[in-house]
Amino acid sequence: MPIFYECQRCTACCRWPGQVRLTDAEITRLAAFKGMSEADFIQQFTRLRWDRGGLALQEKPDGGCIFLEGDDCSVQAVKPQQCRDFPNLWNFPGFQQTCKAFPREVTEAEYQRRIALIKSRGSHR
Repeated sequence: MPIFYECQRCTACCRWPGQVRLTDAEITRLAAFKGMSEADFIQQFTRLRWDRGGLALQEKPDGGCIFLEGDDCSVQAVKPQQCRDFPNLWNFPGFQQTCKAFPREVTEAEYQRRIALIKSRGSHR
């Protein structure tokens, strides 16, 4: 049976260095959520991706997400799809040592239903 990881919002994934890639639609949603123009949002919260193929969120000096405030995501309602997808649609070897997501054995049908829900949450906002 497949394992579905239920996020506990521990914010461990928000604290390690990485790159959160942004789509144009995500920039539009995030800027609106923050109450600012897209140009101002891009200037204040993004940087060029490592591959120079688009924009990514800036990080704090310690590598954490710029939108991490204590133990909360300040843009939770509109967070990027890449963030929504972790750890079920992408992860890395050993992520369980840091991530507090609860592994739950589910049927294949339930797994597919939950994955579809993750994918749909970011696409219509």
